[in-house]
Amino acid sequence: MEQATTVADTTADVVTTGAAQTTDWWGLLLYCVIIFAIIYFFMVRPNKKRMAEYQKMLDSMQVGNRVLAAGIYGTIKKINDKTIEMEIADGVVVEVAKGAIANVE
Repeated sequence: MEQATTVADTTADVVTTGAAQTTDWWGLLLYCVIIFAIIYFFMVRPNKKRMAEYQKMLDSMQVGNRVLAAGIYGTIKKINDKTIEMEIADGVVVEVAKGAIANVE
């Protein structure tokens, strides 16, 4: 009779442990989803917005605008695909990468 009780107890423990592992799995999955959502809304999304505004600023550049590039102010003389030519002093024209542009006035 004692063996039957032991087998029944062991079976009940296995069933209980299986149910606990299932709830732990869903809890872990929910925790991961919440963490990724927080990272997305506080880091990824604002960065995408900032990059879109920066790209809009670069696209709005025109010849004659005053820009700040790599800490140097100058006036745009020519716009190429990946670079701009800007005049930093009378007769001094330098070629600067568009990615170095910090501000357009």
